[in-house]
Amino acid sequence: MSAAPSKTLAESAAEFGLKPEEYDLIVRRLNREPNLVELGIFSVMWSEHCSYKSSRKHLAKFPTTGPRVICGPGENAGVVDIGDGQACIFKMESHNHPSFIEPYQGAATGVGGIMRDVFTMGARPIALLNALRFGDPSHPKTRRLVSGVVSGIGGYGNCVGVPTVAGETNFHRGYDGNILVNAMCVGLADADKIFYSAAPSAGLPVVYFGSKTGRDGIHGATMASQEFDDASDEKRPTVQVGDPFAEKLLIEATLELMASGAVAAIQDMGAAGLTSSSVEMAGKGGVGIELDLDAVPQREDGMSAYEMMLSESQERMLAILKPGREADGERIFAKWGLDAATIGRTTDTGHMVLKHKGQVVADVPLAPLFDDAPLYDRPWVAPTAQPRIEPAAVPAPKDYAEAILKLMAAPDMASKRWLWEQYDRHVMADTLDDSSTGADAGIVRVHGTGKALAVTSDVTPRYVQNDPYEGGKQAVAEAWRNLTAVGADPIAITDNLNFGNPERPEIMGQIVRCIDGMAEACRELDFPVVSGNVSLYNETNGAAIPPTPTVGAVGLLADSTQRADFAGARPGDTLVLIGETKGELGASMYLRELLGREDGAPPPVDLALERRTGDLVRGLILAGKTPVVHDLSDGGLIAAAAEMALASRTGLSLRVNSDAHAHILLFAEDQARYLVAVADPKAVLDAAAAAGVHASVIGQVGGDSLSAPGLFDLPMSRLRQAHEGWMPGYMGA
Repeated sequence: MSAAPSKTLAESAAEFGLKPEEYDLIVRRLNREPNLVELGIFSVMWSEHCSYKSSRKHLAKFPTTGPRVICGPGENAGVVDIGDGQACIFKMESHNHPSFIEPYQGAATGVGGIMRDVFTMGARPIALLNALRFGDPSHPKTRRLVSGVVSGIGGYGNCVGVPTVAGETNFHRGYDGNILVNAMCVGLADADKIFYSAAPSAGLPVVYFGSKTGRDGIHGATMASQEFDDASDEKRPTVQVGDPFAEKLLIEATLELMASGAVAAIQDMGAAGLTSSSVEMAGKGGVGIELDLDAVPQREDGMSAYEMMLSESQERMLAILKPGREADGERIFAKWGLDAATIGRTTDTGHMVLKHKGQVVADVPLAPLFDDAPLYDRPWVAPTAQPRIEPAAVPAPKDYAEAILKLMAAPDMASKRWLWEQYDRHVMADTLDDSSTGADAGIVRVHGTGKALAVTSDVTPRYVQNDPYEGGKQAVAEAWRNLTAVGADPIAITDNLNFGNPERPEIMGQIVRCIDGMAEACRELDFPVVSGNVSLYNETNGAAIPPTPTVGAVGLLADSTQRADFAGARPGDTLVLIGETKGELGASMYLRELLGREDGAPPPVDLALERRTGDLVRGLILAGKTPVVHDLSDGGLIAAAAEMALASRTGLSLRVNSDAHAHILLFAEDQARYLVAVADPKAVLDAAAAAGVHASVIGQVGGDSLSAPGLFDLPMSRLRQAHEGWMPGYMGA
């Protein structure tokens, strides 16, 4: 093997995102200098995106086990038991950097990649979610990015035939230079037919199948581990190109191959492509691997070993088959019209050996690549605590009706109908509730059973910005609350931790304290973390995004008919507010949208109270006493009431004392609260009293306006026009 001069290799290492000390470490691990192919392999496997070198120490704080957990972090996706011999497999991942550079393909391939993480473990995908953060609507790039990302998500998911049932979309100037596109997939499998990625032994055939390898996406993992600057558009070639029709064939071929009994181990080719899939399969199994790159299906002429190993071409899989089962694989791949080839074998050497055109072009030990990458304990400083804002110090609006209209038409609060109508939410015919139906979580029936899965995605970045610890707790609690509000038993979470540059102590402080808060909430709510993703270096020219630890969560409804939404309020129903309002207005939507302020401590999260209140609400739903439930979050009581009225197509009248402090009850964002509409309020009030939870009658359902006598009387027609008009007006401008 020939090696380039040290200076050239050191310069290449820097271009690939490796620090000088990391390059020196590679040399020590190999006892020689790497060649360019080997350097490329190290650079992607040691990238933040693949190695989690800045966060692994802190991720260990998460609880990852529980009575329903079959497989926690470390595999392609998490696996939980949902009873009756069935398992739910799910994960969330980011495609932030690619989506900013090339929004359509970046978002589309994010959807494709997260689906492969799920079906590579033996599950059929049944639901997709997305969590999107865009810049200020007035920024010149924002409208184009929204259009491209939404089109990419819809174009890929709709073509594959998996429903997009839930998600969230926010706008803030902090994402002007670095949007976030987090995608989540949920799948179903038999609990005794889960497939893993560890190679079981040496001497087994390694089979490539799916689409051909091209030059798209080379060094995508490295690009995802670097900050942006003014030249970021030049990184367009590192964005992959997706083919949803090939993905559909790949799903069917993979599941059929698994059913044939031929698979010993399997891994999708995601970030770092053929490199990461082969390294992880051999590394987890404690074996070596030898690949003949001449056998790799290629769609471009003259591809080098370097390009083949680092390409992130989409819709590709790598499988290790049982002895003598190659013919079964070939038959299945031919049936589905996919490229396939035996490209190598597992060995007992503990090395990755690559051959190309009759030459050994790489020979490196697997340990430094797989489980011995650099691990950093980066210095961090505790975030500065913001003082609590005294509610009495926050002025009331001069005109309540106009304030409510402004709040409900704000970009974060306005209806996203324009967006979710571009997603097929009902393909597969098992979607019971989705973004359009007025429920706090998407609900998908477990096909052929009476069960259903509830799924949600949550985080409040402005809370995390002002207090990462409480904001981290709240992200988990909000996800738990959304599942509870539809009647589901929360099972587990996946996460996508989106932050800036961890080499800056203040950013690392956000990461550490946020994980501390999330871990505490997961422990207290028995809500383990079973999978996830860390996306760092989300900043441009030194300006970091708001810290955004997105939480994706899954819950189980044992009986899908015993569920709640907030679209069924009927005239004559009584409104009951469950949970106490103390007046938390720090970091609130009221403060930001009505007063132009983003300061103040966010609402504290009392996890014991959160659990007690949620258990009460879930019990009421299962007992059939509260079929109409909405959790309180952004915008407080008035936002929940407005959303319930709009979804139910009826007016609501709130009981609010028309004094100088009325706005505190209406706009405060205290946690652990739910708004319910019931025919029999006494049953709810008695159950709350027995559980030691505050509850009070807050109004009535009926009429054609949202009102509070003496304060405001807002016609529903005006409210609907304001709420639903912003997004299509913005996108059509």
